[in-house]
Amino acid sequence: MGDKDLEKFRRQWREEITERNVSAGVTYGERSSKKRRKRGPGPGYHGDGERGDPSAPRPGYHGDGGDPGLGHEDCEGGSKAEGPSGRQQVVPGSADYFYLAESLLEGRTSPLRERLEGGRCGGVRGVAGRRGTGPAARACDKPSDRAGQTPSNKRENLLDQLINDLDEINEIPFFDIDLPYELALKIFAYLGKTELGRCAQVSKAWQVIAEDEVLWYKHCLKAGYQVKADIGDFTCWKAVLRDSMKKEQTLQANWKNRIGAASQLQYDVGGILCDAHSCNGLVVSGYTSGDVRMWDISTWDSSALYLETSRSSAELGPRPHVSFVRINSTIAVAAYKGGAVDVWSTVLAREPVHHYQHTQEIQAIAVASDSAAIATCSGYQVRLESSDEKGYWRRAYEFELQKLVSYLQLVPGVAVNTDENQPIVAAAEDTVYLLNHDTEPKILHSIYGNTVTCLDVSINRIACGVKSFGWIMSHGNKVQVYCLQTSQPLATLGNSAGDFTCVNLKDSPPYLAVTGNKDRKVRVYDLRTSKEVMSLYGHQLGVSSVQMDDWKIVSGGEEGLVCVWEQRMGTKLWEMHSRHPVRHLRFGAHTLVTANIPDEKCPRGASIMDDDLTAHRRHRGIIYVYDFSVDKSAPVLPICCSTYDEDVGYSYNIALSMPYDQIK
Repeated sequence: MGDKDLEKFRRQWREEITERNVSAGVTYGERSSKKRRKRGPGPGYHGDGERGDPSAPRPGYHGDGGDPGLGHEDCEGGSKAEGPSGRQQVVPGSADYFYLAESLLEGRTSPLRERLEGGRCGGVRGVAGRRGTGPAARACDKPSDRAGQTPSNKRENLLDQLINDLDEINEIPFFDIDLPYELALKIFAYLGKTELGRCAQVSKAWQVIAEDEVLWYKHCLKAGYQVKADIGDFTCWKAVLRDSMKKEQTLQANWKNRIGAASQLQYDVGGILCDAHSCNGLVVSGYTSGDVRMWDISTWDSSALYLETSRSSAELGPRPHVSFVRINSTIAVAAYKGGAVDVWSTVLAREPVHHYQHTQEIQAIAVASDSAAIATCSGYQVRLESSDEKGYWRRAYEFELQKLVSYLQLVPGVAVNTDENQPIVAAAEDTVYLLNHDTEPKILHSIYGNTVTCLDVSINRIACGVKSFGWIMSHGNKVQVYCLQTSQPLATLGNSAGDFTCVNLKDSPPYLAVTGNKDRKVRVYDLRTSKEVMSLYGHQLGVSSVQMDDWKIVSGGEEGLVCVWEQRMGTKLWEMHSRHPVRHLRFGAHTLVTANIPDEKCPRGASIMDDDLTAHRRHRGIIYVYDFSVDKSAPVLPICCSTYDEDVGYSYNIALSMPYDQIK
């Protein structure tokens, strides 16, 4: 409590003690007589106003000369007063309480404990009318401990002592016993980061326990920082957690304000960009010239790594265009016009490690998220190629379907080198199949005439956009969600007039899915309620790609616009525009990769000469890489370094060069 409240409490306490001492000796006699009249005549009363034989014992009388009608409550520490019979009786006052408190402060044995040991105290107030003859009873009338000191002096001394004790108390004693360190560590393991910081301020012993490396190492893993690190990799995990949280806050602020470095990944002599893909800091692209390039943006190396094709140099004729490219942390894959497929290792690069050929054009291609497995479809055929532990490639299995496949996905989360358990989800016209080893194709979704417009697969769910047709058009286009384990429908999302062009399920937070539509809207759905949570409108044409995380949404449109939205407020943070549609979009913690790929692969007037492979910049397409990390920024010339502390008034956060800048 505050100083004013403490002073008020002390003043009220002194007044209350004084009032009780003044009224104790006046009112007690009247109160005793009233109690005696209510009880009526006791044993030994003969109705003549005089008592019977005084030598005869009565109930409650123990032969110690006290009034039999008084118990311990009437005896202890009371003052003397004249009773109805003319004898002195004990009047309870404040001296007995002061004596009890003073004896406790001086370390003497409690009178209550003496009575309990003597067996003459009932322990309850129902037997308080009895009086003993032991040391506890005689302690009531013992004047030796209080001789030579007036009650007022005792009262003042006790009050001063208690007030001094209150002033000296600074902390509440806890764990003031010998507790094993492992047990104390187990107790502190249930506390959060804030509680551990508060406990570290209690005492030095608590500080040692609250700053134990095991506790903060577990908090780092729980928060998702340094997941692959061991406890001995850092000397202070508390500092690691603090720095990681501060870096995350800075990254989030950079994302919102678009502060960071931007670069373009181009290959001028490659012709027109045909396809691009990125994963874990690696970017791969394919061009109309047949060339395939790979960049490692984690090291910020702007030079492209050339991936050689499997074609022999003796073969004549132009090389076929690249149809699809895919990449993960292990392999990079490129599919060409004509049905050829090349596979490179991301570690060895340069020359392909595997090559195979389809008889027809390839309609779709997919790679596993964390293993060396490739799924391709050509015509009615779906094929899975995988690598074993020794690096030897083989055909795992092959399926023949009844319809042409347009979308292909591999189920993520499958262990490496277990191709027989690597399921494939294929969308063929109006049917969605689940393909697995040694089993017949299982149909997950099939509605005649309702074409599948988009597909995405997570560990245990599949989401596909369905286009309504004919008389069913009144119900609108929807997104169907199925369970992979039971093949049962889980939710039906949306009811829009436009076709769903993209859906992202595996990268979204739990129980959420984000979709893009031709009606230029980005929608977020809750899978538990099948209801729309958010609808964002900001594109001029249809939405072509979309991704979200815990706090932001990034969408790309057919008009080449990339928009960054804040999920909580539902507002647009910033946008970037390019000439061609956004066909690939993927972001991580501190990077954003977008690919603007033109629809026209052989535009008229793309080059000055027909045999010139270089196309005009406006026809090529482009790959943008944005880096929002703290320790990476675009190089700035010394002449452009201004002495101002902050730059305001310019939405793009570009430091302008001033004529009076300091040139070193």
